[in-house]
Amino acid sequence: MHEISYLAETAAHDHEIEEINAEAFGPGRFARAAYKIREGGPHERALSFVATHEGRVVATVRLTRIAAGEGRSLLLGPLAVRPSHKDLGIGRKLVRIALEAARDAGWASVILVGDEPYYGPLGFRQVPIGQITMPRPVDYRRLLVHEIEPGALAALTGEMRHADFVADAPSGAKERVAATA
Repeated sequence: MHEISYLAETAAHDHEIEEINAEAFGPGRFARAAYKIREGGPHERALSFVATHEGRVVATVRLTRIAAGEGRSLLLGPLAVRPSHKDLGIGRKLVRIALEAARDAGWASVILVGDEPYYGPLGFRQVPIGQITMPRPVDYRRLLVHEIEPGALAALTGEMRHADFVADAPSGAKERVAATA
């Protein structure tokens, strides 16, 4: 129905992305656990994408490096679609594009807080309750993981934080992301 283009995010998209996130999540987004983690450092622009229609950003997804115990992963979100473009499969396509980019950059997994009925068909499953904690209250039944490499979840334990709070990056993944930026 709509001709949609999918593009790598650039700084030129920042204003429209903020508009979409404000529209989708309101001011309450700043109190969420995932937002607290994202405050710890930048997202990975090379692994973040937008959907546009007639030159206007209509949807966005971002990935942010996180650490939990010895494990490293990417936190997906926010994923937001303008109301005028909901229910067209745009959000799911953005998630698939982001997962493919994460795989190509050498990441072993992607985590998010979301609804399993929506994300399950995209390969996400619930993280065992208690394996990973977050810095603010969250419904841990909604903490989901997509293992790009089987068994990657096992290394993710304890409190999730932005990866900039830890000294090491996953084996070469940070360098591969930097090289693609």
